[in-house]
Amino acid sequence: MATIKHTSSKNSDLSAAERYLIFQHNEYTGLPILDKHGQPKLREDYLLDTLECGGNTFAIACLLANRKYGKNAQAGDVKTHHYIISFDPRDTTDNGLTMERAQALGLQFCKENFPGHPAIVCTHPDGHNGTGNIHVHIVIGSLRIRTIKRQPHMEKPCDWQEGCKHRCTAAMLRHLRAEVMELCQNAGLYQIDLLKGSGDRITEREYWAQRRGQRRLDYANARDAASGLPIRQSKYETEKAVLRKNIRSVLRKATNLEDFSVQLLQEHGIALTESRGRFSYHTADRTKPITSRKLGDDFSKEQVLIALAENTERQKTSALRRIDPNPDKVSRLIDIQSKLASGKGAGYERWAKVFNLKQLSKSVALLSGHGVHTEAELADQISRFKAESSEALEVVKDLETRISENRELSRHVSAYLQNQKIAQRSKHAGNPAEYQETHRAQLTAYQAAAAYFKAHNIQKLPSLKQLKAEREELISEKAQFYQKYREAHKAWLDLSTAQQNLEALHRAESRREMTRGGLHELDK
Repeated sequence: MATIKHTSSKNSDLSAAERYLIFQHNEYTGLPILDKHGQPKLREDYLLDTLECGGNTFAIACLLANRKYGKNAQAGDVKTHHYIISFDPRDTTDNGLTMERAQALGLQFCKENFPGHPAIVCTHPDGHNGTGNIHVHIVIGSLRIRTIKRQPHMEKPCDWQEGCKHRCTAAMLRHLRAEVMELCQNAGLYQIDLLKGSGDRITEREYWAQRRGQRRLDYANARDAASGLPIRQSKYETEKAVLRKNIRSVLRKATNLEDFSVQLLQEHGIALTESRGRFSYHTADRTKPITSRKLGDDFSKEQVLIALAENTERQKTSALRRIDPNPDKVSRLIDIQSKLASGKGAGYERWAKVFNLKQLSKSVALLSGHGVHTEAELADQISRFKAESSEALEVVKDLETRISENRELSRHVSAYLQNQKIAQRSKHAGNPAEYQETHRAQLTAYQAAAAYFKAHNIQKLPSLKQLKAEREELISEKAQFYQKYREAHKAWLDLSTAQQNLEALHRAESRREMTRGGLHELDK
C-alpha cells in the first residue's frame, strides 16, 4: 500500500533538505554520518531532480522567492514542506516498481499537485527500517512563485495566487491522499483506501506535549554533554506514542488474539480489555485504560483481528516460499519432447520433468481450493471469474469516466465563480474593448464554463465541496472495484492455466496409451 506523510520545516538553512536527501543520516539523531575524513557520506543509491527552480539550486530558488516577496524572514515562519510517498514493498517484485519508475511517478505527482513551487523530487530505494520499500521525497518551498489555476480543493485565493504560501490544510491532505490512490491505481500498484480512517490519531494536545517534551530533553542532553555525561535518549516520546510502539511490536508477530494479549502483558505490562466490542489498553502506571479510539484506527478490534489473520497467512506463505519462491503462480507445462527435438540435453529434461510435476501439483491444489472436481465445474469457474473480471473492469472504467467528468465540472464551476465578477463588470466598462483585452483570459474561461453548463443543461451550479465529496466517494469506490478486478482476473488466469495443464497431461497419457497399443499390435 502506498502512503503519504507530511512535515514542515522552519529551518532557515534551505540547503539542509537537499543535504538530507543525498547524504547518509543517523535515523535516530538526524545527524549526518561522517566518513573517516570527517566528511558526510553520500547515500549509496538515490535519484534527484528539481522543478521550478529556474536553473538555480533549490536553496537559491527559495531564497530568491523569499526576497522577492519579503516573506519567511522570521524564525517561526515555515520555509519548506516535506511530503513522502512510500510504496508497498511488494510492488518491486509483483508490479515491477523500480527507482526510475517511482521517480517518474513522483515528478508527475509534484507537477500536478504543487505547481508554482520550487521543488526537489528524490527517490530512495529503502526505508530506514529495512522493509525494502521504495519511497519518494518531495520537498517544496513554501512560497508560490507564480499564479496557478484554481483547483476544486483550494479554499482561499492564497491557495493559488503568486507570492502566497502553501497551506497543508485538512482539505489539502485529503486531496493528496486521493491523488496518491489514483496514482497507484493507474500505475497498477498496491493501494488501500487512504480516505477512511487514521492509523495514528494524534490530537493537538499530544502534538504539543511531544514538542515540549522534546525541547526539555534536548536541553537536558545539552547540559549532560557539557558535563561529559552519556546521552541515553535523544527522542522524546509521549505516553501514547510509547503505547502505540509497544502494541505494534507485538502485533507484528502475534498470530491470534490470545497470543497477542499474553505477549502484550508479558513483554510490556499492557493489559488488553474489551468492552462493548471495543479494545482498551491498560498500563500499570495508569488508573484508567486508553481506548483504541484515542490511539488510532490501527488499534481497534477490527484492525487488530485483520492484522493477526494477515500474520497467520504470512507465516504460511513464508513457509511455502522457502520451498517454492512463487507458490501462488501456476505456470504452463513444458513440452519436453519439442524442447529435446530443438537440441536440449538430458540435464534440461530432468529439470523440466521436476518443473512439470510441481506445476501439476499446484494445478491440483488450485482446483481443490476452488472446490473444482470435474471438467464441467472447472469450465463454469473459469467462465464465472472471467465474467466477474470483465464486470469489475467495466465498473472501474465507468467510475473513471465519472471521476473525469466530475473533475471537468469542478474546473468549470471554479472558473465560473472565480471570474463571475469580472464578467459582470465588463457590461458597465467605460471602454469595453480595452476591458475585454485586459481580461481576455478570465473572460474566456468564464465563457467556456457558461457554454459547458448550457451544453450539459446545468441550471443550478453544484457547490465545490459537494463535487469534491462526490469525487472522493467515486475514488474510494473505484479502489474497491479495482481490487475485485485484480482478484477475479488472477483467478481466471490461474484456473485457465490449470485447465491447459490438465489437458496437456491427458494428451500425453493418450499418446503413451497409443504407443503401448501400437507395440502390442507389432508383438502379435
